[in-house]
Amino acid sequence: MDSTAFLLAADLPTPPDWRLLGEHLPYDWIEAALSNSGSATIRRRRLPAEQVVSLVIAMSLYRHRSIRQVVAELDLALPDSDDTCVTDSAVTQARQRLGEDPLAWLFRESAKNWRLQDAERYHFKGLHLLAMDGTTLKLADSAANRAHFDSPSFANDGVASYPHARMVILSVLRTQLVLSAEFGSYAQGEMTYAKLLLSDIPDRSLTVFDSGFLSADFFTTLCADGIDRHFLIPSRVNSKLKLIEGDENDGIVEMKISSEARKKNPALPAHWRVRAIRSIERNGKPTYLLTSLMDKAAYPAQSLQQCYQERWHIETSYREMKQSMMGMALSLRSHSVEATRQEIWGMLIAYNLVRLEMARAAEQAACLPTDISFVLALHTFQFEMMHAAALQAQGNLPGVLKRMRERMIVELNVYRPDRKFDRVAKAKPQRYPERRLRRTLT
Repeated sequence: MDSTAFLLAADLPTPPDWRLLGEHLPYDWIEAALSNSGSATIRRRRLPAEQVVSLVIAMSLYRHRSIRQVVAELDLALPDSDDTCVTDSAVTQARQRLGEDPLAWLFRESAKNWRLQDAERYHFKGLHLLAMDGTTLKLADSAANRAHFDSPSFANDGVASYPHARMVILSVLRTQLVLSAEFGSYAQGEMTYAKLLLSDIPDRSLTVFDSGFLSADFFTTLCADGIDRHFLIPSRVNSKLKLIEGDENDGIVEMKISSEARKKNPALPAHWRVRAIRSIERNGKPTYLLTSLMDKAAYPAQSLQQCYQERWHIETSYREMKQSMMGMALSLRSHSVEATRQEIWGMLIAYNLVRLEMARAAEQAACLPTDISFVLALHTFQFEMMHAAALQAQGNLPGVLKRMRERMIVELNVYRPDRKFDRVAKAKPQRYPERRLRRTLT
């Protein structure tokens, strides 16, 4: 692997030669993120803000390791005169000083720059091919997270075992790079966060949606506020389409806008027109794809149907974030609201870094990024980071051995305060719904 995310502070006593590894996330970007958020470190600390940014990103790449292990094995802490290891409380305080703003700024700025690197390579007939969809994230079970983010509720006043955050992302389909994201309380619907992402959709683009986002107000805003911004979305089962031009396989249809929608936005017309393309689902039922691309010659129906098939790449992105990167863990790590938001921004940056490496490898192999295994790419990324840290540590072997022994002692003598919650057996969340069959009794 030729590049990596983590370029450590330039004032390290023996800085590692990570010039190639810092190609994607330059140190200048990290400095700019800290400067724009007012989080730059003035006092010399063992965990300055630059290192903590790298730590938050690494937390998602190494979810199977404790934060203490991540700091030690990637050698993220600056050495002191005694060459001791960093305590858990020092890491917590460093993350609190940093806050979420530098990670949010760094995610948005890096995603914007990375998208431009492959913009022309993966165009669809001169348009950026994007997708937007929503998901939920399981969070660490704390009173603060439950109060702020909420959690799913069930019949008989039951609630989920873990609090959840709702998230909507805007993704580049053919590289699966996350271009933009909004997240927050589970109580808010996906459309609330989707509207916040409208301004991040670039000009000259085609964005593919799931049918749950079908809204005249949403799509008229999308098309009106930008230059040559278009959408592609399947109709709902109850959608009433009136054919105006063409035929039932590919024609211009008119749909009535509800009085409720017009009351919320008086600027909406009574009807709106879109192009409807007939398609057959896997179960054999016909459906229609609705789009603002009216030119049948420039954008044939078959090519638009193929674009919608590619929408499923965003579903695999969610699987990779929530399963492949999480490993056996069922939730994120952080217990406070600000630390949780900071961790989510770090997770998105970490995911993009792996996806960017896959795009570079695909370019070298003359294949599509989706032809490369994400799990293999993630494991390779993890190994190369550890290998780079190990090479750096070889120059100070006595100090490494001293810290290693101290870590062993600390691990054996972790102070555990009284429990904050009663010991209870929590229901284990299932990754997939269970199908239960009735056994016929004879």
